[in-house]
Amino acid sequence: MHWGRDLKGWPHASASSRLPGPVHRWHVQVMGTGPDLLLLHGAGGSTHSWRHQMATLAGSWRVIALDLPGHGFSTLGLHNRSGLEAMAQDVATLCAAQSWNPSAIVGHSAGAAVALRMTFDGALQGRPVVGLNAALGSFSGLAGLLFPMMAQVMAAAPFIPSLMARRVGTEAQIARLIQATGSVLDAEGHHLYRQLASDTDHISGTLRMMAQWDLEPLRADLPDHPSQVRLFTGDRDTTVPPIVSVEAASMMPRASADTLGTLGHLAHEEAPDLVNARLIEALTSLTQTS
Repeated sequence: MHWGRDLKGWPHASASSRLPGPVHRWHVQVMGTGPDLLLLHGAGGSTHSWRHQMATLAGSWRVIALDLPGHGFSTLGLHNRSGLEAMAQDVATLCAAQSWNPSAIVGHSAGAAVALRMTFDGALQGRPVVGLNAALGSFSGLAGLLFPMMAQVMAAAPFIPSLMARRVGTEAQIARLIQATGSVLDAEGHHLYRQLASDTDHISGTLRMMAQWDLEPLRADLPDHPSQVRLFTGDRDTTVPPIVSVEAASMMPRASADTLGTLGHLAHEEAPDLVNARLIEALTSLTQTS
């Protein structure tokens, strides 16, 4: 979706702001008062994925959610900054420019990887991280070579995102994609993902992220990661298997992994009351002891 597109009807639109830099043109949502808490969505998502968390968490924190570069209503400023390292740097730069000082970062899926990269070193070094179905595994073998190459080709061809938006953004296809995550969403969730998936800019941004993504430097740093980390998993997650978080937690000196029960990859949208309670418990504990 274009940075200047009308936000009417978007969840928590009244909390939205548009920031013309640094690096990218950002869409952010800020709600509540208290210590800063940063929320980072996953690949293909947007601030809408936190629609059930923001108001609840805003009772104790100033909650800051943003659309990652090229996603939702955030527009890429530079097309070569969609990889993990660059994205983490640019989000950290935005935090500094806005004088945001996150006491903790919550990341879903690929957003958890961004959070861990941001807190490994730099100004946010050692800040607590909570991950929901964290995408911290890497493709192996031939898939690890071909998948990024395919995404790169698709992102580079101007007509591919448009074709994908027309195909993927149908009601039936969105239902199949959500079902494939292992989650069960309500009609609003389906409608919001359909809006995203039918937008050429969003599809292009997601493809660029997939094409430039490289987890190996972060995975190599996990044994030395300074943050306290809590990783929550859904037992029905068919996008990122729970074992990925279990193995990642075992690699970090101050991390643990715990199950959310029979939920899928979009657990925080699927069972918000349960996930909100677990988030508040984890964040309260982590920020008190960090």
